[in-house]
Amino acid sequence: MAAPAAADKGSEAHLEAALADVPELARLLEIDPYLKPFASDFQRRYKKFTQILSDIGENEGGIDKFSKGYETFGIHRSADGGIYCKEWAPGAEAVFLTGDFNGWNPFSHPYKKLEYGKWELHIPPKQNKSVIPHGSKLKVVITSKSGEILYRISPWAKYVVRESDNVNYDWIHWDPDDTYKLKHSRPKKPRSLRIYESHVGISSHEGKIASYKHFTSNVLPRIKDLGYNCIQLMAIMEHAYYASFGYQITSFFAASSRYGTPEELKELVDTAHSMGITVLLDVVHSHASKNSEDGLNMFDGTDSCYFHSGPRGTHDLWDSRLFNYSSWEVLRFLLSNIRWWLEEYCFDGFRFDGVTSMLYHHHGMGQGFSGDYNEYFGLHVDEDALIYLMLANHLSHTLYPDSITIAEDVSGMPALCSPTSQGGGGFDYRLAMAIPDKWIQLLKEFKDEDWNMGNIVYTLTNRRYLEKCVAYAESHDQALVGDKTLAFWLMDAEMYTNMSVLAPFTPVIDRGIQLHKMIRLITHGLGGEGYLNFMGNEFGHPEWLDFPRKGNNESYHYARRQFHLTDDDLLRYKFLNNFDRDMNRLEERCGWLSAPQAYVSEKHEGNKTITFERAGLLFIFNFHPSKSYTDYRVGTALPGKFKIVLDSDAPEYGGHQRLDHNTDYFAEAFEHNGRPYSLLVYIPSRVALILQNVDLPN
Repeated sequence: MAAPAAADKGSEAHLEAALADVPELARLLEIDPYLKPFASDFQRRYKKFTQILSDIGENEGGIDKFSKGYETFGIHRSADGGIYCKEWAPGAEAVFLTGDFNGWNPFSHPYKKLEYGKWELHIPPKQNKSVIPHGSKLKVVITSKSGEILYRISPWAKYVVRESDNVNYDWIHWDPDDTYKLKHSRPKKPRSLRIYESHVGISSHEGKIASYKHFTSNVLPRIKDLGYNCIQLMAIMEHAYYASFGYQITSFFAASSRYGTPEELKELVDTAHSMGITVLLDVVHSHASKNSEDGLNMFDGTDSCYFHSGPRGTHDLWDSRLFNYSSWEVLRFLLSNIRWWLEEYCFDGFRFDGVTSMLYHHHGMGQGFSGDYNEYFGLHVDEDALIYLMLANHLSHTLYPDSITIAEDVSGMPALCSPTSQGGGGFDYRLAMAIPDKWIQLLKEFKDEDWNMGNIVYTLTNRRYLEKCVAYAESHDQALVGDKTLAFWLMDAEMYTNMSVLAPFTPVIDRGIQLHKMIRLITHGLGGEGYLNFMGNEFGHPEWLDFPRKGNNESYHYARRQFHLTDDDLLRYKFLNNFDRDMNRLEERCGWLSAPQAYVSEKHEGNKTITFERAGLLFIFNFHPSKSYTDYRVGTALPGKFKIVLDSDAPEYGGHQRLDHNTDYFAEAFEHNGRPYSLLVYIPSRVALILQNVDLPN
């Protein structure tokens, strides 16, 4: 990373003031002294963050109460069966409630106007029964300043459905007598985070939208067996357009009805918890759908309300609306949304989508981040959005100390994953987004013999000290149509003809299977403090992902996951699946993700070898397409006897079985590559090995 420009003469005074105002800033600057010229930025952000918390305390009784907006906003049944309704519509001239309960009379139930753009409505009970039964359809009716009559779904709606061929969603009052009762406690925060990125709708091999129940019964056991301890659920917050992959949210408090009911989602999360699996929600607070009839846009007849007015309120690339994070009621809405998913559905944390877009006024569009620190500070930073993220992380970790938050940030903003007490963003992890790009670049642009070992190691280890990263070789982004999965880059058309064990083991399939395993293992072992895989990619899913749309005649053929392929003993997909399972299980046993960053002792360009140590294990990779090495010396910090604990060349992984697992390897006091001990190994071409020192206590 480039060092920042020299500090001005007044920087010492600014530094002292910042250190006095931010409790733990000294610790952050000790870790990264290059941040010193920007200490006043951390001071300003921290003071604004604490001021908003103070204001919330003074005006709302604290963030605990402030973040329970869903308990009063929207519609609620009172103890006597009456109904209480509340909305925030500052641009409205009048507000009404209509629906099945009043024969769709638009004006029979007017809201009363309150201060600060709020409106409320009390509906008395009817013969001690709720006047609005569970399952009723509803609409908020807005009379705009210009006299328009607008039919809207409450921003706080908890359940919306789209019936048959309807274009828009209907708001359904969800208030069942028989709610799902959670049976299992949340798991403790994993020591090592191994994430299975999942989409419920595509989780079946059938050409249809799969259900929460299907995922619970059929996919969760596979995830557990594969050794993943966390699932990240995508596309849960309701979105009108299925092909948006869940990134054009229309109803932020509604679990998507296309997969089933809210109670069935609760059962899914609860079942995962019974297996010891942490469940994260892919939360989208970076933007919102432009839909107005079944979304937030133009809710009160104005282009502002929840969003910035004018050009600042529109994301040109995503064609979506952008939240006004400086608005008091927008903060209430978004922070309450965080709490809703944590408490109503018992999610264990979040992966925040589109964080780069939030952090900068330019939204990252047309920007290449070089690492120059000036790119992360200054007027181009949207500090209102950054402060919101600090508040969201503060809330999540205050309510549930074991909760996990992950930032999808491609810019690499310093301190985003540092505690808010240091003036940081408060995230637990960031996604290591450069890693999948590097693998795609290598497979697209370079012959195997031209791969640069030093560049691979640099990409996998280039992360900020004490800011945790989730490494991944590929995610859903690389699975989408228009791109290719790693398996497709490696094997392409032969995946359709030569993945049977009865077919010839062609050079293309052989190369693909061996490199698929090696790429995953080195990413897992060297790339971060967490690991992520998108569902199906672990076994080299043979087809990309494409949701039904006009361009493919609304076909579901590519919007599915063919898990059954791994169960067919005659297909080679089982080899990749076996390796992924055993790689995760070994990490569970040895804990390299939670260990300090690896020590890389060798990255040999001529031999195409990489050797590193982490968590007391010795990782050895030979990426050479044809050369195997006998008596190859590798350095280690530890004396004693070593044994093979993972071998990508083993037959159960589709390898060539060139190594004897009964072999003992003895480290001698012979310095090599800066390590005090070394040992001799046989390392065949395109093979990855992990050796463990068996003289050490487990």
